[in-house]
Amino acid sequence: MEFSHKSVLLDECMEALKLRPDGIYLDGTLGGAGHSYEIARRLTTGRLIGVDRDAVALQAAGERLAPFADRVTTVHSNFSELDHILDGLGIDAVDGMLFDLGVSSPQLDDAQRGFSYMADAPLDMRMNKDDTLTAAEVVNLWSQDELRRILYEYGEERYAPQIAAAIVRRREKAPIRTTLELVEVIRSAMPPQALREKQHPAKRSFQAIRIAVNDELGAIGKLMRSAFARLKPGGRLAVITFHSLEDRIVKSEMQLAARGCTCPPEFPVCVCGKTPLIRIVTRKPIVSGARELEDNPRARSAKLRVAEKL
Repeated sequence: MEFSHKSVLLDECMEALKLRPDGIYLDGTLGGAGHSYEIARRLTTGRLIGVDRDAVALQAAGERLAPFADRVTTVHSNFSELDHILDGLGIDAVDGMLFDLGVSSPQLDDAQRGFSYMADAPLDMRMNKDDTLTAAEVVNLWSQDELRRILYEYGEERYAPQIAAAIVRRREKAPIRTTLELVEVIRSAMPPQALREKQHPAKRSFQAIRIAVNDELGAIGKLMRSAFARLKPGGRLAVITFHSLEDRIVKSEMQLAARGCTCPPEFPVCVCGKTPLIRIVTRKPIVSGARELEDNPRARSAKLRVAEKL
């Protein structure tokens, strides 16, 4: 398939990173290389490290970034392995990092990847095909309690108990093997008023299962704890999120790193000795403007948060 993707908040990200022609930058969610292309073309003696867990995206990005091959290094890995990636390249710290979280448009649009509730395909949802856990395993083997938990926590699905129960009842007869079979089960568990809502009834459940398959929230937490330490003083971290669960983690980790001291408020003096690591640049997240939303409706939920290493 052709891996093309409209980069969200592109101009805002370039401004946020305060790019220097001789700097070292890392794009931890390379995708279609839209952001990376703009970073690479601004470099002269600098370097760009592009990371993605999806081999299809990595190959397509390599082709798009070919004009800048002398300044670009691509790595097939999960951004949560940031320390391992930089150590492997012999890099102690970088001048800027960008992470565009969530599933990309080509992954959603390629029916055979199993991310979409609009087309029939095997239940897969793996961002990295080398991973072993698939959506089919989650749906057919995880307990009813665990299914209810991920649907509620990761999908914020208010009908999580009913949907989890319906999945278990259905799989007792035969395994649920495809996306549209799962959509049918989800629909059957929801009341008529929920089926009349504008949002597709399976959207929240598919989001929850995808997050579980790829351990997306765990990866974000691990990433944020590593990122601040691997920035040079004055270096910028820019993170785009697409739903409240991602944004909550990013916001919380930035606030924690910016606060420094973790002593209880009633302590008269600091005894923990921790000092702020970063300055939060965006007190409120940057969102897409009307022109971008008209061109790319998928940008409507995007939020950009930026921090600077002290």
